[in-house]
Amino acid sequence: MEYSAPQIAGRDEPFRSAIREHLKGHTQGLEDLAIEMLARGLSVRDIEDAFKDENGRLLLSKSAVSQLGERLWEDYRAFAQRDLSEYEITYLFVDGIAERLRPGAKREPVLAAWGFTIEGPRVLLHMMTGSKEDAETVTAFFEDMKRRGLNDPLLVASDGAPGIIKAIEICFPRAARQRCLAHRMRNLAAKVPEDVWPEFKVRAQAAYQAPSRAIARELAAGIVADYGRKYDSALACFMDDFEACIAHLRFPVAHRRAIRTTNLLERLFVEERRRLKIIPNAFGERAVLKLMFGALIRAAERWRSVKVTEFERRQIAAVRKNSMRNTRLQSASMASRQRMASRQKYPATLRLDLCAASISRSSAALIPRSDIIAASICSGSEDASLS
Repeated sequence: MEYSAPQIAGRDEPFRSAIREHLKGHTQGLEDLAIEMLARGLSVRDIEDAFKDENGRLLLSKSAVSQLGERLWEDYRAFAQRDLSEYEITYLFVDGIAERLRPGAKREPVLAAWGFTIEGPRVLLHMMTGSKEDAETVTAFFEDMKRRGLNDPLLVASDGAPGIIKAIEICFPRAARQRCLAHRMRNLAAKVPEDVWPEFKVRAQAAYQAPSRAIARELAAGIVADYGRKYDSALACFMDDFEACIAHLRFPVAHRRAIRTTNLLERLFVEERRRLKIIPNAFGERAVLKLMFGALIRAAERWRSVKVTEFERRQIAAVRKNSMRNTRLQSASMASRQRMASRQKYPATLRLDLCAASISRSSAALIPRSDIIAASICSGSEDASLS
């Protein structure tokens, strides 16, 4: 806020501005307060009315408040471009909400991601709009974070959207994928009769929150045996992507409750929608993103951390080491299957011919004719032995 004192002559005492005295030493504080009020859902008119002195004089005009609102957009742009390499993310979470970004248009997804660092704090990492929640959009969302230095997490949690699942498998192939259990339990509640639901819920939660994945599979088998003939659709839902539902059981016990759902983002989105309802005319991608960012980043400042002891650090390190070993084994197994498929597709003589064809003419000219004849004889005997 810029202002200057007028020069007035013919007075016994120098001119003193009451507004200037009121703002003296507090200009930055008032600007920050106005931005905070805007981010929390107050309209420009509400903020203008709030910044009046006891005589009704405006301390902040409408244009001044609008200019301050632009700081939110600049803050968002800096947030969306900042370096993420300073964070070592262990658990990554992604979720989305559909918002009407343009008047008369369909709702479009706004994706948000946050994570737990290896030290325990939660960090809001990214927020971006997309035309739809498909694999291409979510992959671009992840790749943008990786380009800015995001490391490969050990676990990625999401709902069951096919596009998000595919993008996780593409961008973080070594990470365990956790299916949000809050979403899954709501899906199950819609498929199980109300009189059966209390018992079914207890048994499903016991499986999802078992001490280990082996015990979880045994409990799941018991649920299928007891309810399979009566509630086919509920059992199909329960067993769908079951391994992803119990992925959190690989990690420290103290962390499991915090990493098995995306509920935190859902609660943030509920708060964000409440604020957007207060400003119903805030259409436009820029205006909506600005307000969403203001709501989310301020809520993130109040997030609690998870406790990471030295014992839990060792557990996480063991999971990471095991994950890398499994990746190497899977790569070796895939290469072996490809070699076997190649042998079955091409006979021995054809494989030899293909190898010979790949040799350049200049190199082939150096091979004695007697060696070529010998190779042909050997290939014929090999085919005879194979037959």
